[in-house]
Amino acid sequence: MDISQNPQPDYINIDETLRLRKFDNKYAFALEWYKNRETVDLVDGKNSSLYDNDKLARMYNYLNNKGELYFIEVKKCDKFIPIGDVTFWHEDMPIVIGDKDYRRRGIGLKVIKALIERAKLLGFHEIYVAEIYSYNIGSEKTFEKAGFKKYKRTENGYSYALNL
Repeated sequence: MDISQNPQPDYINIDETLRLRKFDNKYAFALEWYKNRETVDLVDGKNSSLYDNDKLARMYNYLNNKGELYFIEVKKCDKFIPIGDVTFWHEDMPIVIGDKDYRRRGIGLKVIKALIERAKLLGFHEIYVAEIYSYNIGSEKTFEKAGFKKYKRTENGYSYALNL
């Protein structure tokens, strides 16, 4: 990733009510997402431990050092509020719609498409998703709708790839 010519933007505006905001180390609001059993099962696998402040800090520190970390924000009452997060780098694109009220609304697909455009801007020829668990049908369908294809079986599901 040539960040010298294309540094991570503070915002990626997707449409008038949806944007990505660059991670700013303020994430206390996200703890409730990662204390939810259903969310953690989809993210870390079934029976993974729920998050506490330390685990959340470690996760965000890791992701922020690995790639471009953003909060997914929706406009509500003329104010943008965070509803999830996504990290983007060549080898993976973990995405979480943490606020369950915003799942199954097409937001994930819009976010993925925006990051595909970012990958093209950065000159990537392909991007990957390291693993989607076989029981995470919603995520599988969303990435496949965005053009990703299964390319490798993993221990708990599949890895996906998209040629750009």
